[in-house]
Amino acid sequence: MAEPMYRQIADDLRGKIDSGEIAHGAQLPTEIELMDAYSASRNTVRDAIKLLTTRGMVEPRPGQGTFVVEKINPFVTTLTADPHTGRGGGEEGVYIAEVAASHRESEISDPRVEIQKADRVVAASLRIEEGDQVVSRHQQRFIDGLPWSLQTSFYPMTLVTQGATRLLEATDIFGGAVAYLASTCGIQQAGYRDTIAVRAPDEDEIRFFKLPVDGRVSVFEIFRVGFGKEGNRIRLTITVYPADRNRLRIDVGSVPPPRRRATAATEEPTTQAERTA
Repeated sequence: MAEPMYRQIADDLRGKIDSGEIAHGAQLPTEIELMDAYSASRNTVRDAIKLLTTRGMVEPRPGQGTFVVEKINPFVTTLTADPHTGRGGGEEGVYIAEVAASHRESEISDPRVEIQKADRVVAASLRIEEGDQVVSRHQQRFIDGLPWSLQTSFYPMTLVTQGATRLLEATDIFGGAVAYLASTCGIQQAGYRDTIAVRAPDEDEIRFFKLPVDGRVSVFEIFRVGFGKEGNRIRLTITVYPADRNRLRIDVGSVPPPRRRATAATEEPTTQAERTA
């Protein structure tokens, strides 16, 4: 039994995308052009495009047309702390080093600093009262010019009164805020706890990461709570990673460093699909 016409069209277009005949980022022919090329009705062509959209291969852009989704080389973030420094994976210095080791270019925006009232989530994470003042530091991260992650850290205002005034400055803190707190206030981070959630992106995230508006690309949201030596909570860092360009790694015990592919400057495969590719 022959497949429906719309599936045949979708499979043919997929073959052209996979072969490079239609490049990633390129615009598909118009509906009328596809109708002529395949001798098909408008509804049949639309069903074919809808199938490719569901597969994540193309995306309609209102007023512009339908485009092949850009091929993104995922970046692997190791969430485990460095055993020698204790610095957490995904934090500024470690992040920059991991990107450089992958032969890629990183960029981090200057922080946007605000004094806010702690909402329910921030208050519960830092074990302070809802409405207490906190310092928030928000930054955008890019890899190879593409928006890659969003990170916001919240610090109790009591840290500022203890001398950590640079948290209020809208400039980068050399070495990172954790090292600064240890050297300036004697507040050393003894460890951290990560909680990972997966959710649909909000409108701001869709716009910043240039994600499909239908929400088919989820985001990872990592809540990292840093603890002082007495078990007190000294910060909350929330990082948002879109799932189409990020992989997360956790190392446990004594493991060898990740193997890198000689031809692509990428990490060793992290999914079954990548292993069999």
